[in-house]
Amino acid sequence: MPVLQIEGDEFTLDGEPFRIISGGLHYFRIHPALWADRLRKARLMGLNTVETYVPWNLHQPRPDAFRLDAELDLPAFLTLAAAEGLHVLLRPGPYICAEWDGGGLPSWLLADPGIRLRSQDPAYLTAVEGYFTHLIPPLVDQLATHGGPVLAVQVENEYGAYDGDTAHLAHLADLLRHLGVDVPLFTCDQPTDLERGALPGTLATANFGSHSGRGLATLRAHQPVGPLMCTEFWNGWFDRWGGHHVVRDPAQAALELDDLLSTGASVNLYMFHGGTNFGFTNGANDKHTYRPTITSYDYDAPLDESGDPTEKFEAFRKVIAKYAPVPAEPAPGCGTKLAVPAVALIESAPLFDNLPFLGAPAPSEQPLTMEQLGQDFGFVLYETALPTEGPALLEVEEVRDRAQVFVDGQPVGVLERENHESAIALTVPREGSVLRLLVENQGRVNYGPGMHDRKGLLGKVHLNGAELTGWTNRPLPLTSLTGLAFTGGAEPVVGPAFHRGSFEVGTPADSFVHLPGWAKGNVWVNGFHLGRFWSRGPQRSLYVPAPVLRPGENEITVLELHAAHRSRTVDLRETPDLGPTEE
Repeated sequence: MPVLQIEGDEFTLDGEPFRIISGGLHYFRIHPALWADRLRKARLMGLNTVETYVPWNLHQPRPDAFRLDAELDLPAFLTLAAAEGLHVLLRPGPYICAEWDGGGLPSWLLADPGIRLRSQDPAYLTAVEGYFTHLIPPLVDQLATHGGPVLAVQVENEYGAYDGDTAHLAHLADLLRHLGVDVPLFTCDQPTDLERGALPGTLATANFGSHSGRGLATLRAHQPVGPLMCTEFWNGWFDRWGGHHVVRDPAQAALELDDLLSTGASVNLYMFHGGTNFGFTNGANDKHTYRPTITSYDYDAPLDESGDPTEKFEAFRKVIAKYAPVPAEPAPGCGTKLAVPAVALIESAPLFDNLPFLGAPAPSEQPLTMEQLGQDFGFVLYETALPTEGPALLEVEEVRDRAQVFVDGQPVGVLERENHESAIALTVPREGSVLRLLVENQGRVNYGPGMHDRKGLLGKVHLNGAELTGWTNRPLPLTSLTGLAFTGGAEPVVGPAFHRGSFEVGTPADSFVHLPGWAKGNVWVNGFHLGRFWSRGPQRSLYVPAPVLRPGENEITVLELHAAHRSRTVDLRETPDLGPTEE
């Protein structure tokens, strides 16, 4: 593959002027069987490059474990990009933001109570060096200098919005160089953060979604010589639970893209195709109020969550054609979709009756955080005996992020971090009654100073002012549902429960699970964790990638945390429901 160079104010590729026209496409948000399809559609829109982050927390789930296989086979993804004739911008972090759990930083870092993330803290640097030492060497052959598709590699991510420690950026850049990265390095920041986030001697780029002239002028004032590039042209946005579905007018977005490209600058669309925060991988924001991101990462992008072209796809394709060659092949059409109405979930397995299959208990005097338990995602169940009976006030120093409270198995209320709740009045039936708090990690903060976001119950728990001790902490990561004892029948189930059913498929195709009447929980299809649902919205359906399905019988399991839908049915429909948009 040709090699990218920086010559004066231009990029060159093997000596010829080159403009990067790229789009975000995160392999970890796309089923691997669909990588080739999404890459082909990127080329058909006129992109010559794709960009991807690399999520440290998935690749190194524990300090002594590293993965680069299956759905995390980044070398395979890069090889597919090259086969499609696409270059790649690689953004390995270690911090990526991306509306991803913890900004991609692994939760086990937070088991160290004193660690300072994204800094020169030796504990953090040692972990980063271990990560890069595993990640980078297998990718060296994918660099353009070795015949691969990777044109350039980013150092950290929007560091100026977090800190201004140039020594830290220099340390990361030196580490990348030491491990064999010999293609250009770059940083990216919002225009107001360029001074703090740039690294002398490394190409600085800017992130914005409008007013490109102003953003590029700020970049040029900071960097008098060098190619101008917008590394994140925000053509859409993400959604949060309890908000509305954010959309951006295609015509207006296309005008902004035209304005940007007319300057001669390079661009990376954020996003070309957003994909999905499968499982528990969504992040959150906390600007004085905690706001978790939804499962869908549709992002109102040119390709929607299921990979279908949107109105924005054609609008952007026309703009790009004014400045660069666009393939003569016709634009892709929409894929076939599957509908299976009223799938009955005829078997149930109460969560509290199946605890031995889901996690081993750990005793402690005070509640342990999820990170102290060595757990990444999911839930923790905290249990203790109550020393008194009668009316009582339960107070928790801090809930991260949502606690369902039970006394002797009966639900008595919910405490939500989002609502700044930390106390609940309840009645204790008898001395020795069992208090249970089922605490959900709804996504670690991925941006700003709140990233030291430990999960579970933080601090002490009091009943009528007296500290409760003698806890049992049970991690419930829900990485496997094997062993759950399902039984049939339509009897009501008190408390959280798994509900299971099956449906027949002729030819697998994309679909969307709709859960009208259900409250909150998670969905698995054939063991694949689709993600979270919540009646709070805006999202009211979950994307089912076709490769998850199989001809014949398929299994669907729903964890309902509150009261199951009376009929215990779900629908597979041909269209999604991402919720109302703001008028």
